[in-house]
Amino acid sequence: MRPSSLKKALALAVTNRFPVLVVGPPGVGKSDIVSQVAQDQGFDLILTHPVISDPTDYKGMPFVVDGRAEFLPFGDLRGLIEAARPTICFMDDLGQAPAAVQAAAMQLLLARRVGGHAVSGHMTFVAATNRRQDRAGVQGVLEPVKSRFVSILTLEPDVDDWCAWAASRGLPHELTAFVRFKPEFLTAFEPSPDMANSPSPRTVAHAGALLAASPPEDIVFDLLAGAAGHAFAHEFLAFSRVYGLIPDADAVLADPAGAAVPGEISALYALCLSLAARVRPETFAALAAYAGRLPAEFSVLMVREAVQRAPALADLPAFSDWAAAHAEVLV
Repeated sequence: MRPSSLKKALALAVTNRFPVLVVGPPGVGKSDIVSQVAQDQGFDLILTHPVISDPTDYKGMPFVVDGRAEFLPFGDLRGLIEAARPTICFMDDLGQAPAAVQAAAMQLLLARRVGGHAVSGHMTFVAATNRRQDRAGVQGVLEPVKSRFVSILTLEPDVDDWCAWAASRGLPHELTAFVRFKPEFLTAFEPSPDMANSPSPRTVAHAGALLAASPPEDIVFDLLAGAAGHAFAHEFLAFSRVYGLIPDADAVLADPAGAAVPGEISALYALCLSLAARVRPETFAALAAYAGRLPAEFSVLMVREAVQRAPALADLPAFSDWAAAHAEVLV
């Protein structure tokens, strides 16, 4: 399931109080998406980490009250009981938690009770875990715990969704151009015992943050290699050199009929993404005119990227004219 689809699924789940489990490799955005859904839906968010929890964190502290043994809720557990407005309880890295902690969470997920106390009717439970093959310390999720989730959703990276997210976060547009040109570098995560990172949506975003900080040229390679691996650093910097040689975006938008069209595939990719990042409503007609001179797949790439960055462009007459001319490709 791609991130945009997971957001829809989680929105459905939390508004209906369905407990769900999200599964995926490290760095694909599980935690971020849950946070985004909570914000979009106007829910509070309680974040818990079962991997560092004790069974009493989900059951309560045993204590003698008036001669009787009771489990007293405390900390986040009290928040689950006393929540007065819609809230998501997000159990992150559940699969890394000891079996005793997972077992203690079972009554929360299904019975919605803890130590004789009812969980607030405003509370929805969402959990996330890596997979065993990710070498992230996941031993598995107990079968009785798994069956208490209404659905188990598997999250996978998606280039379109990641590029839209990167644009919304202001990451360098040459990075999104590279990811579209070499999408395998968004999904090349390889667990390793070595002290080295490999490409994933998270680590590539880290590389973008480093680039946005304008590091000195003599340390750029080492920084990028440390963020997302040596292969990523080599390939991105080679692409970046091509990106720096493409026609000026403003010059193309000033003369869409006469501007040159690069013949090299990598340069054309770079130019399309550069133009998409620079276009504004007042220059979109020029971009659409230039797009009409490109191979169909590059025309669609450029206009789609521009609209992802600025959805209001789709309301312009120039967009309607371009879409009508490319109806066969868009179907």
